[in-house]
Amino acid sequence: MTVQASFFDGGRRLQMTESIELTVHSLQAYGPDHDHWGIAWSGGKDSTTVLTLVIYLLQTGRIKPPKTLTVFYADTRQELPPLAIAAQLIIDELRERGIQVDVVCAPLDKRFMVYILGRGVPPPNNNTLRWCTRQIKIDPMEEALRQRLDTLQGNILMITGVRQGESAIRDQRIEMSCGKDGAECGQGWYQKVLPNARGLRGRIATLAPVLHWRVCHVWEWLKHWAPTIEFGDWSTAAIADAYGGDEAEEINARTGCVGCPLASEEKALETVLLSPRWAYLAPLRGIKPLWRELREPQLRLKKAGLERLKDGSIAKNPQRMGPITLEARLSALERVLSIQAECNEAADALGRPRISLINLEEEARIRALIAAETWPDGWEGDEPTGDTVMETVYQNGVVQPLLFSAEEVG
Repeated sequence: MTVQASFFDGGRRLQMTESIELTVHSLQAYGPDHDHWGIAWSGGKDSTTVLTLVIYLLQTGRIKPPKTLTVFYADTRQELPPLAIAAQLIIDELRERGIQVDVVCAPLDKRFMVYILGRGVPPPNNNTLRWCTRQIKIDPMEEALRQRLDTLQGNILMITGVRQGESAIRDQRIEMSCGKDGAECGQGWYQKVLPNARGLRGRIATLAPVLHWRVCHVWEWLKHWAPTIEFGDWSTAAIADAYGGDEAEEINARTGCVGCPLASEEKALETVLLSPRWAYLAPLRGIKPLWRELREPQLRLKKAGLERLKDGSIAKNPQRMGPITLEARLSALERVLSIQAECNEAADALGRPRISLINLEEEARIRALIAAETWPDGWEGDEPTGDTVMETVYQNGVVQPLLFSAEEVG
């Protein structure tokens, strides 16, 4: 007796081998149209799955190899240490196989720690100042792609770990469709251009060959398949551990930057610290409160009155809050270095991997920028601190005097 799938059960779930076969079909359908392939790899669970799976399929002859293959690893310098450590192991394994790996990192002055502690730009927030993702990840990746394309004839197929789970499954099959000019159609497996890539339109196509994978298959691949000799002997089990080990699937694990200022809770780090292997990283809990402190008025400058911009217009917020003071930056640098040292002392004692929040080059640059009294554009450093009591100035020039003097308020 055949049981018909109902509207409510979502149809038959794909098995692991079926998910792999659909990935093979996707790569066979679109891969041969491109002489050059790139794999965008963040070190997270989905992009690591597609990376190791594609290499396995290439090396076992399941799919036809391109003329060139480049792995682009996005090193934000902010990833959770277990993921960064696992990524370095996998980079070594890729290079042992003769695969080109380009480690993509933001220029020194644009890196997260240097930008905040050296230049004095406040930590990002979810409202008006969300600068981090583009600056430390998207822009460096686009620049790396430009440099790679300069050495190639033709275009490149960028393979990504974008995954939508079972929403991509219709009638027990995957609809693989193409799009033009960045507009997706069908299930969006394949796009002829890379959306929002400035100056790269027409030379990059994207493919998401694990779009249909269920999250349980991702964990199965990372924990049990990829680490075996048969499927590549990859160091991927450590990534599953970073997401919560055996409980990763159940807790719907997510990861992000260490002490991410944009997250309301430090769920990713707390998940890592639940593992006895990573408990020595507990001092990292001090990063997030530091970013919160650096947004406080007493540690920042503010404009004292009407501010005329370069185009001659008047700033919408005449007394807007601005950069972090030199003293606060130096104090924050020492706190981050102290947290790093505490973690590494414990690592040495336990025989565990050391971490790098701020390396020697970054520390030297931060200290140099502070010593040179560097400020963001439009700031001189002689502005009052944000907690200074003063008359309110509106954009139209109207001034509201203080009801009490500064001495009386104090």
